[in-house]
Amino acid sequence: MKITYYGHSCFGVEIKGKHLLFDPFISPNELAKNIDIKTIKADYILISHGHEDHIADAVSLAKRTGAKVICTYEIYVWLSKQGVENIHPMNIGGKVKLDFGNVKCVNAVHSSSLPDGSYGGNPMGFVVESEEGNFYYAGDTALTYDMKLIGEYRQINFAFLPIGDNFTMGTENAMLASDFINCDDIIGMHYDTFGYIKIDHNESQNKFKRSGKSLTLMQIGETITK
Repeated sequence: MKITYYGHSCFGVEIKGKHLLFDPFISPNELAKNIDIKTIKADYILISHGHEDHIADAVSLAKRTGAKVICTYEIYVWLSKQGVENIHPMNIGGKVKLDFGNVKCVNAVHSSSLPDGSYGGNPMGFVVESEEGNFYYAGDTALTYDMKLIGEYRQINFAFLPIGDNFTMGTENAMLASDFINCDDIIGMHYDTFGYIKIDHNESQNKFKRSGKSLTLMQIGETITK
């Protein structure tokens, strides 16, 4: 799998030649000013919740790429009103089989409203299963005991976890989350973009290292392979 970081909580993941894009917030993000959004590929766009810092570029990207958008029913209704046509509505607990593998929607403890203030449904995370490996994209969430269920029913090879604190869990709770999901290979997200969520990179990574875990903090625009 190839993973590209576009800033904040937005990642592109290539699986079996298909391009998955998570929570597209690029053009309003000053830290991602060097990313050319017109070059981003997407066959699927997965949206964890309706906040602008996770959905800002969803409409333009969905229209340009024709990607299938996976989201809650409430976000499906909102996107439809924006002229997006290729949408697959889901909710927590549901799973869908796609051409690259499976996507299961799991619980996230957060809030969700859309840019116009309308209700965005329940926030959620995603467990992606494929022949190339399984991973967990947590979305915006607090630490929750439900994460133990993920570690019990699937082997998770790596996980995207929020670490910025204030609006989501911070580094220490993310370390506990990695215990719950039985996965020590963590990619951090939802940090540094705003003043409220700036972190000390070395301190966060050292905390993980001392616990025998790995915390990867990708550079915006960087691509790695898992």
